[in-house]
Amino acid sequence: MGMQSNLPNIPTTTSNTSEVKQAVTKATTDVASEMQPEKTVVDKLPPKPDYPRYRVRPEHPIILAALDPNECEGYEKKKHVEEELEYQRQRIQNLQERLYAEHQRSLLIVLQAMDTGGKDGTIKHVFGGLNPQGCQVWSFKKPSEDESSHDFLWRYHQRAPQRGMISIFNRSHYEDVLVVRVKELVPKEVWQERYHLINEFEHMLTLNNIRVIKFFLHISKDEQKRRLESRLEDPTKHWKFSSNDIKERKYWDDYQTAFEDAINNCSTAYAPWYVVPANKKWYRNLVVARTIADTLESMNPQFPPAEVGLESIVID
Repeated sequence: MGMQSNLPNIPTTTSNTSEVKQAVTKATTDVASEMQPEKTVVDKLPPKPDYPRYRVRPEHPIILAALDPNECEGYEKKKHVEEELEYQRQRIQNLQERLYAEHQRSLLIVLQAMDTGGKDGTIKHVFGGLNPQGCQVWSFKKPSEDESSHDFLWRYHQRAPQRGMISIFNRSHYEDVLVVRVKELVPKEVWQERYHLINEFEHMLTLNNIRVIKFFLHISKDEQKRRLESRLEDPTKHWKFSSNDIKERKYWDDYQTAFEDAINNCSTAYAPWYVVPANKKWYRNLVVARTIADTLESMNPQFPPAEVGLESIVID
């Protein structure tokens, strides 16, 4: 993949171990600042929508049951956010062009949710206008035999974005502390250790100029029921329905606990989790779009300098 580190080129000898640690700390701190974009790119706080309220601070663990999935601030209807959503989408498109042209950094966006939580809809409505040359979506299903023969992070690392790219993980490495825990596919001591390994993995990506933002699209159990029923009632949505969704629904409380623990253990200053109220799809889309647009603006990608002497070129 040819990742390029944003650390200075310091030989790792015993005498300069402290210098290396200082460089890592500074690089991590710089990224953490970018991951709080409202502090640098928002003229008047709080931003609208107020996405920082949904960012999970490492020192403030969340309880999912205490977070209202119906929250939509002062917005009332879809039509009230359409113009603002389009504006944020345009910002993302413009900043994507600069990121792609700069070809130095990249952005990884992780989407997780319960079944019917809206991952596909978020991708469609937030990222639909992006240049396909600079954006890739990866969906992770049950690992293949080859993937299972490697460490659990191997297949995800293969899909980490190249320089200049935006990659979206529709499900992600977090499945290896979610479904494997709920279904007891691995022992507790295995999935517990993975929290630390995931944090180290995301830190490694961060130090190699890959910014990481993670969204949990938070819906209620009643809303999931409504969406499943809607798929059954509409023949054009039958392809979306799987009887396995009904089986998985029985594990709702177990999944909520697993998500809660994953978010609390793995929301870091350099790779934060956002718990986005997602019962109202239009509000969910607006929050995700504004968060990404502001984060990209905080990264401030730049077009590379033009070739010297362009002003003197005459085309016959």
